[in-house]
Amino acid sequence: MTAPTGPAGPPRRTGAAPHASRPRMPGYGLPPADEGMWPWAWAEEILTGAQRYWLATTRPDGRPHLMPVWGVWRDGALWFSTGDRSVKAANLVARPACAVSVERGPHGVVIEGTAHRLPAPPAEVLAAYDAKYRMGIPPGEPVYRLDPAVAFGLSDAEGEFVRSTRWQFPPTPTSGAG
Repeated sequence: MTAPTGPAGPPRRTGAAPHASRPRMPGYGLPPADEGMWPWAWAEEILTGAQRYWLATTRPDGRPHLMPVWGVWRDGALWFSTGDRSVKAANLVARPACAVSVERGPHGVVIEGTAHRLPAPPAEVLAAYDAKYRMGIPPGEPVYRLDPAVAFGLSDAEGEFVRSTRWQFPPTPTSGAG
């Protein structure tokens, strides 16, 4: 069984930047004001520079599954591939909601959203993947686009935890919506 897709995959949101606010973290001492939060460009720099992305999926019986994947952050989404018979792929067929986490030094970004299996990624995504990893996506392997719903930026560097930021994304358009 494969995840349903349209000819080019589900529609994508365009142009709208995510809304920044404080994450809900009672007891962690975050300031109530929105001052000092990171801009979305900070998170995108970390996402773009990541070598591996830790993908969390859910097994059909509800147990979590966490494994690294290679991918590229491009055009506001994470594009990644995994073996067609992998546990990750089976999990995404049953439950496409997933999360990805990356770190760079003391800084971390977490993305929660929905992964869409695509019949084929755009040529520019294939080129970016090849340039990043010096090898292409294996022929015939499924490619997914993770569209974020919410993201979090965190740091354990001295004095930076107070900059913790949550970004909420506008909904992805649905097929047939006007």
